[in-house]
Amino acid sequence: MLFNTIPFLILLIVTFAVYYIPVLKKWQLVMLVAASFTFYAYSYPAFLALLFLSAFINSFASYRVYFGKPDHRKLYAAAGVIANLSILIFFKYSPFISKMMFDPKGDFGSFLLSIPLPIGISFFTFHGISLLVDVYQKRDLEIYSEVMQKSFWQHSLKTSLYIAFFPQLVAGPITKSYAFMPQIKTKYFKDINWESAFKNLVLGYFMKMVIADNIKDQTFWISFPYFQAYSTATLLALVYGYSMQIFSDFAGYSMIAMGLAELFGYHLPVNFKFPYISRTFSEFWTRWHISLSSWLREYLYFPLGGNRKGNLRTYLNLMIVMFLGGLWHGAAWSYAVWGSFHGLALAAERFLGVYIKPRETALVKGLQMLSVFVFVTFAWLLFKLPNFDDAMLYMKAVFHNTHTGKTDITIIFYILLYSIPVVLFHFFHLAENSIEKKLGNLKPVFYAVLVFFIIVNSGRSGSFIYFQF
Repeated sequence: MLFNTIPFLILLIVTFAVYYIPVLKKWQLVMLVAASFTFYAYSYPAFLALLFLSAFINSFASYRVYFGKPDHRKLYAAAGVIANLSILIFFKYSPFISKMMFDPKGDFGSFLLSIPLPIGISFFTFHGISLLVDVYQKRDLEIYSEVMQKSFWQHSLKTSLYIAFFPQLVAGPITKSYAFMPQIKTKYFKDINWESAFKNLVLGYFMKMVIADNIKDQTFWISFPYFQAYSTATLLALVYGYSMQIFSDFAGYSMIAMGLAELFGYHLPVNFKFPYISRTFSEFWTRWHISLSSWLREYLYFPLGGNRKGNLRTYLNLMIVMFLGGLWHGAAWSYAVWGSFHGLALAAERFLGVYIKPRETALVKGLQMLSVFVFVTFAWLLFKLPNFDDAMLYMKAVFHNTHTGKTDITIIFYILLYSIPVVLFHFFHLAENSIEKKLGNLKPVFYAVLVFFIIVNSGRSGSFIYFQF
């Protein structure tokens, strides 16, 4: 079920209307869990059983970790983490494993290839792992004495909401259990932050429906073999356009998720902070998909030793984390290469940073931003063209089609036109004048204009890019 469809609007209105009825307030948790499972089952009913299984495994394991015998807590935590990873590996990576290790035409190889990919599986399994690790490591914290309840039924409901909360279920933001679980309590209509919810929803829908959905009609031509017919100028515009599209699409989803959550009294973490003005790759990963990078840092990078075991070990840890982070995005070598590129960039800038101390001039800052943006933008090709050979052919065409191929002015024009809001979005922040401050008393007019464009200039509805992960 997409956020920009009539069925979702009906589900949202019905759930919201019933949710705040005073006499039904003790059933709020049940309502949200039911709405979340309905949301997931609408388009993928067969996968609902998997979501139930994930909720049960994590409810049972975390309950036993907290209330079980001390000698058994580590065992239940480890078993729960292994179960989560097993589900993720089986459903997401079986086709990948089949292509590498088995004959795709054989019985077992063809079986692995036939396994479908449940939407959002990478996100809800990471939530399960977070819950188990946090309860095991932080069970003495006061918040868990409030969150964990002797009633397994109540604990299961809370866990189910954390795993399946519909605004963040299929594409994040990824929340840590110690940040989300304490929020599960009775909510009141008077406490809704209407202004924040409205702004997030309007900005999110504008970025998705007006920017991303319009640009996607142009970036379609990145697909193989169509791109081979275009000139270098058009190819560069297309890859730039995809960079704008993937940001608008994913940041838009995250804002919508935040706005929807606020309607029900929950706060999700900010997932994007103007990533395309980053001057370093480490800064980029504090601005892009923040919830994933912080999850990887806390649950993978730090346990591996972080930067506490010398420079060589630090570089290795960065490579491991980014390599696995790449594979988390998709079961293909192109995603692993994408992650490795970012790992190399992080390690290289950490190594060179010891020896290079650039002057803090406007020119140097500008060149740093441009360098990071260009690297990040071309790396996105591995998302649009997950077949690595196609991505390499695209790069070859960029260099060889300088005087050949078609220069499509229409494609270039529309990409530049619809990328203007993204550029201005970053520019206002770069100029140390946030959009809010810059607009002043014109804020109502600004949001009214965004709503107008959502109504009259939305592109053809399409699935969110990160749904595939």
